[in-house]
Amino acid sequence: MTEKLWGGRFKKKSDPGMERFSSSLPFDRRLYRADIAAGIAHARVLAEGGYLSARESRRIVKALQEIRAEIESGKIQFSPRYEDIHSLILIQLVKKVGPTGKKLHAGRSRNDLVVLDTRLYLKEEVKILLDLMRGLQQALVRRGIEFQEVVMPGYTHLQHAQPVLLAHHFLAHVEMLERDQGRLRDALKRIDVLPAGSGALAGTGLKLNRGLLAELLGFKSVSKNSLDAVSDRDFVAEILADLAILGMHLSRFCEELVLWSSKEFGFAKLDESYCTGSSFLPQKRNPDPAELIRAKTGRLYGNLIAVLTVLKGLPLSYNRDLQEDKEPLFDSIDTVKESLIILAGLTKKLMVDRRAVKRALKGDFSSAVDLAEYLVGKGVAFQEAHEIVGKLVRSCLEKNQSLAALSPSELKKFSARFRTDALQLIEPEHSVSSKFTSGSTAPARVKRELNRWKKYLKI
Repeated sequence: MTEKLWGGRFKKKSDPGMERFSSSLPFDRRLYRADIAAGIAHARVLAEGGYLSARESRRIVKALQEIRAEIESGKIQFSPRYEDIHSLILIQLVKKVGPTGKKLHAGRSRNDLVVLDTRLYLKEEVKILLDLMRGLQQALVRRGIEFQEVVMPGYTHLQHAQPVLLAHHFLAHVEMLERDQGRLRDALKRIDVLPAGSGALAGTGLKLNRGLLAELLGFKSVSKNSLDAVSDRDFVAEILADLAILGMHLSRFCEELVLWSSKEFGFAKLDESYCTGSSFLPQKRNPDPAELIRAKTGRLYGNLIAVLTVLKGLPLSYNRDLQEDKEPLFDSIDTVKESLIILAGLTKKLMVDRRAVKRALKGDFSSAVDLAEYLVGKGVAFQEAHEIVGKLVRSCLEKNQSLAALSPSELKKFSARFRTDALQLIEPEHSVSSKFTSGSTAPARVKRELNRWKKYLKI
């Protein structure tokens, strides 16, 4: 059998450079398990339709299982002479079972086979990604439980805004990851569509039971339009978009870790097993994994743009341009998987300096809005209360005085509505405890959220 599935039409051999340039085997080789699963199911459907005998079907299935084992053991090499993983497997099949192996390609094209393999591959990879994301969530919740009494500065514009619980901060990242998982779970619905039976673009005249094929391969539905089915890569772009958003969320956390581990903040230290040193500066302890994850987000964005650019100008139906979806897809999946594993490990060993966090709140004005809300509770309009407290803060700054140093009499100079109990709100612990709304940083509400996540994540 020729090593080209289309060789009968041509007299000349392919140019060696052209073969290397067009081969997808160096990257689509990872689809071998999906391709073999697709072949096994197709053999059974061909047998049901009368295109293979029961004996032929069994021989093909057995041979495909052997090929899978031989690929995994290294007995079958991914030789560059094969165009793609589909060609390699079909040619190996013919070597094992002879002319019977040539029957397997009946009723299918590489056009519908490659999209089938990609969908099968993604169904498995998304499940792995979801598990890894839960692992990072579990690490964040565990650290939140450990540090749930720690109050830290909450920031807007990277300026002290209001005190918040460190656990509340960790839970914010847990929420981001939950949205990321929701997007991937939603994308699975659109991945879970069987394209096989579409042939090259118009379907096939063979009586193939697509419902049985979907059942054998675990798909919930079958495609409705063969032209669309072979050319659709929306699901690839959607996954890449989801991973780009996830990467952005991971990068935001990593940016905080870089800041927190600096001398200027000093809130946290990364365990030495997740740090590197300098080849020139002997004192350095660099948060390299956080920096690398932060940088890799750019690759995730680039992979999404690359695929969208490939797709934007393609007429129906299949075009060879679609081969260019694989490398960005595989790279994004690998990048995110590695990032999630590293970030979960780093989070589990993250050291928090409670004294440094507490020290950062000393003498700041992040409880100012609590004084304004105190006045609102006494019947003062918020805009007026805002102005009163703004003048109070300005006065303190001019006198180089902190809010905590104010006396009751000094407070009352700015509003007669202030009472002694207002001074309690200036303390960060009282500030967080004063919050009432659901979803706030109030310790009781944060504790309930930690318990909810603990139960949900089965910690």
